[in-house]
Amino acid sequence: MIMSDAFSYVNVLDKAADASWNRQTVISNNIANEDTPFYKRKDVNFKDVLEDEITRIKYEGSLDSAVKEMDYSDIEAPVYVDAPNFSYRIDQNNVDVDTENVELASEQLNYQILTTAIKDEFTRFSTVTRS
Repeated sequence: MIMSDAFSYVNVLDKAADASWNRQTVISNNIANEDTPFYKRKDVNFKDVLEDEITRIKYEGSLDSAVKEMDYSDIEAPVYVDAPNFSYRIDQNNVDVDTENVELASEQLNYQILTTAIKDEFTRFSTVTRS
């Protein structure tokens, strides 16, 4: 019998994949606004949100117990303005297109890893239910 918390890791991976997709969109928007005066780059930081949620739970023992106790509705990675008072350009824009392209490539790889991990979890479920 599959317990109700069997999908705990899938739920966390799903939230992480959503945040990764959102971050790719935000980074693409930064690149599109490279020449927009006064534009400030934006970013998404899911890692800190997830760490805060795990810390809030104050779990005992393994990470498995923390994942089972999480309230997934609370795990949202908001978009924030990165270094709003910083600009190294005359037009006050703080987007460095080279950095953004590296961040975008990195996040695309991260998304691929997350979707592969989700697929692997469902493959394991399928293997178990066939036995």
